[in-house]
Amino acid sequence: MRRSLEIKSKNQEEALKKALEQLKVKVEDVEIEVLEAPTKGFLGLIGSKEGTYKFTVIERETDLAHEFVSNILKNANVEANVNVSQENNLIKVNIEGKDAACLIGRRGETLDSIQFLTGLALNKINKDSNMRVLVDIENYRSKREESLVRYANKVAREVAKTRKTKRLDYMNPYERRIVHSALQNDKYVTTYSEGTDPYRRLVIEYKR
Repeated sequence: MRRSLEIKSKNQEEALKKALEQLKVKVEDVEIEVLEAPTKGFLGLIGSKEGTYKFTVIERETDLAHEFVSNILKNANVEANVNVSQENNLIKVNIEGKDAACLIGRRGETLDSIQFLTGLALNKINKDSNMRVLVDIENYRSKREESLVRYANKVAREVAKTRKTKRLDYMNPYERRIVHSALQNDKYVTTYSEGTDPYRRLVIEYKR
């Protein structure tokens, strides 16, 4: 539920100052609605009436992502720091802490689940959002990407030498894209995927 607050004051500036203090947010983080405008009364004194203003905290998607992932960590009894940033239409959630590694799972399966659920949570609140979510733990994804690129090049050299097709282990779409990208300009091999998720795998084949 969005946090909101109604304040009576003689003017909007004074009401805004009180709202920011009570809600503990910045001016750019609130929406202001004038429910009832103030009246000055006779000679500016007699019969004057305070205005009523409603201040609602803007729920930014970065804040929602931070809150959602923090709750997951809390429920899992994992102590870690959650840092959220935004680059264009991508929300990056980075989890840091020595205990957080337990949430990566085998080949990042648990991490992918957290990312999927975070995306669902944001979409449920704002169905018109075009934001994508990337959740990472202790830079696991960059390390995994480096490992996949090395593995892809190693298998590609083997296929080029033996001219025998190799089928890799099952991978999620994110990992398959990494391998496809790493080998897309290779002179000797080509890549394609076969099967259906979650049992979809990448195939490296010699160029005839």
